[in-house]
Amino acid sequence: MSTDMKHDGGKPRFSILRFGCPNSLEGVAQVLTFGAKKYADHSWQTVNNGVDRYWSAMERHMNALAKGETHDEESGLLHIDHVACNALFLGELLRKQDDGSTNRSD
Repeated sequence: MSTDMKHDGGKPRFSILRFGCPNSLEGVAQVLTFGAKKYADHSWQTVNNGVDRYWSAMERHMNALAKGETHDEESGLLHIDHVACNALFLGELLRKQDDGSTNRSD
């Protein structure tokens, strides 16, 4: 029997993301850092009506991109990185909704 056995077949391969999209991941980290300085670390998790509000925030950044803008005026960061960050927030919040947790947009 091999001592180098690892039963990870079918599991998500995070290295594909880390080594395939390092610039985008850094952009999201910059948006998160900006938000943490402006508000607090992880404060997005407790925003009332978070699903609705982060959908709207993401749409505002997408609309700015559609108008030809590349960077957010307030943060100076790329709109697309704000879109990605908001999409991650929504992914978490919607999964919590599906699990029966709080922070639903009533």
